[in-house]
Amino acid sequence: MYHDINLNIHYTMPDHLWKKVSEVYASMPYWAGEENGSYWKTENIDLAVSVEPGGIQIYGEMPEEIWESWYSELKEKLTKALGYEIGEPEDGYDFKYFS
Repeated sequence: MYHDINLNIHYTMPDHLWKKVSEVYASMPYWAGEENGSYWKTENIDLAVSVEPGGIQIYGEMPEEIWESWYSELKEKLTKALGYEIGEPEDGYDFKYFS
């Protein structure tokens, strides 16, 4: 199933917190690295992430039965690492860092 979500992590966030974001990415199942962008990949999974003006965008293919727990784990780890609640801006999650 194709997924396309944005998270309330703004590109103006301080560099030391971007390092934490990279560490969270690498800790997630199916991590494939940062060569030519950050992504997760294996059979039936092909997700990428980009930093956009509207927040971090994660998009690509992942079976729904894996996505639910994977996405929840990602948001929990990012929330803990960054010190504020991470979620989708359209669901009411505010940006902490925003110029």
